[in-house]
Amino acid sequence: MEFLELTQKRFSVRDYANEPVSEEKLQYILECARMAPSAVNFQPWHFYVCQTPEAVEKAKQCYNREWIKTAPAIIIACICHDEEWVRKSDDKPHGNIDIAIVTEHICLAATEQGLGTCWVCNFDTSLCRQLFNLPENEEPAVLIPIGTPTDSTPTEKKRKDMNTIVSRL
Repeated sequence: MEFLELTQKRFSVRDYANEPVSEEKLQYILECARMAPSAVNFQPWHFYVCQTPEAVEKAKQCYNREWIKTAPAIIIACICHDEEWVRKSDDKPHGNIDIAIVTEHICLAATEQGLGTCWVCNFDTSLCRQLFNLPENEEPAVLIPIGTPTDSTPTEKKRKDMNTIVSRL
């Protein structure tokens, strides 16, 4: 599949089939994440893969929406703040940028494997930290529900016109 086609196929899935994600597909997706670029190659991330019923239920408590209850697995993507690169000229930390890059690698790899995902950033990070007893240096940044979509037809993507987002100099 060409990259453009892959990006067109990826969409936010909010209804998952009641079937587990295979270990083979999870390993492939995590390997794609491991290959993601990061600022100065610091790789300031840690992933918690919630697959057991107990762990998945805990993760679902952090985002009180009905649709997430159908997800068979959830990946918690954390920024390791003590490992992130900070640009010296303006002290800008790059952990948020790095976690966004790796999260999209996860979502695209899942799409390639016939799975669906959804970026969830609007969740209770304090509750997540507490329920999973996360280390102080790790910030839970994104929940990524993952599973087989009940409908694999991508929703129509509303995107800005190319001329409004690109300036050629």
